Amino acid sequence: MALVRNSWIDNLRSFITLLVVAHHSSLAYTTFASFNKTAYILSTNPVVDTARWKGLDIFEDFNDIFFMSLMFLISGIFVMNSLQNKTVAIFIRDRFYRLFIPFMASVTLLMLIAYYPSFLLATGQHNVKAYVIDFFTVEAWPVGPPWFIWVLFAFNLVFALCYPFVKNAVAKAGNFLTAQKQLPVKICLLWYAYTLLLYIPVIQFVSPYAWTGIGPFDFQVSRVLLYAGYFLLGIVIGAPGLANSIFADNVAFVKRWPLWVISCLVIYATLKCSEAPLVQMIQQQQLSEQQANLIYRPVWILSCTMSCIAFLTAFKSLLNKTNAWWTSLSANAYGIYLVHYIFIVWCQYYLLDVPLPAFAKFLVTFVASATLSWGTVSLLRKIPVVKRYL
Repeated sequence: MALVRNSWIDNLRSFITLLVVAHHSSLAYTTFASFNKTAYILSTNPVVDTARWKGLDIFEDFNDIFFMSLMFLISGIFVMNSLQNKTVAIFIRDRFYRLFIPFMASVTLLMLIAYYPSFLLATGQHNVKAYVIDFFTVEAWPVGPPWFIWVLFAFNLVFALCYPFVKNAVAKAGNFLTAQKQLPVKICLLWYAYTLLLYIPVIQFVSPYAWTGIGPFDFQVSRVLLYAGYFLLGIVIGAPGLANSIFADNVAFVKRWPLWVISCLVIYATLKCSEAPLVQMIQQQQLSEQQANLIYRPVWILSCTMSCIAFLTAFKSLLNKTNAWWTSLSANAYGIYLVHYIFIVWCQYYLLDVPLPAFAKFLVTFVASATLSWGTVSLLRKIPVVKRYL
């Protein structure tokens, strides 16, 4: 395997895509999973199995804390470079083709296919016409995983329109951050403080779990600033060029990757160990929910921060190489993200009556969905008009 510049970013993006597939594969088998027959869109997953495993709760929770923030950060890294090589109008046009059109196709057709097992479980009816009407009216056009795509398009659009006015400030911020690259602890502290400011004030007013939107344009209210801020952080990191950034070669911040990985795991373990005592203190009226939240959420944010740093630095240090496998996964990752939900939900549906433990069902769902998604997208991208969008 030969060294390829910036291949670690492609590898990390591809890995996170597979992690998304694994995350969604686990949701039918968590102990907190629930199915709402009255409005299946309010279920924790389109299909919920009776087979459950506590270990998948931990897997799902660990992912949920950081991986979408990291996806937005990665998506921002090359935005400045792209805008510098294009006009704002061309940049927006390209993002419209790359993001908005696939989003609309996905939520209109792919999610319609993906959610049909939910309708079957809720109603017991094989009535396609009734399902389509219910999908777009009663269930209000569920967005599913493609929510990330439209939110990312919105962030790109806003930044592109602001670019002529903020480009100098972003460049200065990028240079400032780069100047700290031999001060790893300072970078971590700045990163953590930044993340706190993006999240903690918001959850004083809204539930950490609240979503809102119109039709398929849904988003998680409590995290909208967090995701926007991480997208902007990615832009700032990439502004001086990735090779000159805090992820340049021989940078102290990156060299500390084993420390960041250990910190990531220790902090997450601390977070999980804090949950039961905090719940008990609330029940005993020793703490209010708001007070407990002010203890819990800063640790949650620290877990998010350190997980992002750990994955970024570990991939930069260990996986800055490519081969045919990584190249194929990278080329097809976007398409995998768009189509994987169909295979996951239908696989979970067909496994409902299969007498297997929860972990085995999760593993079958993940492997089958990842393989079928990868193969399907690889074939679809041989069609020129499809490849233009994927």
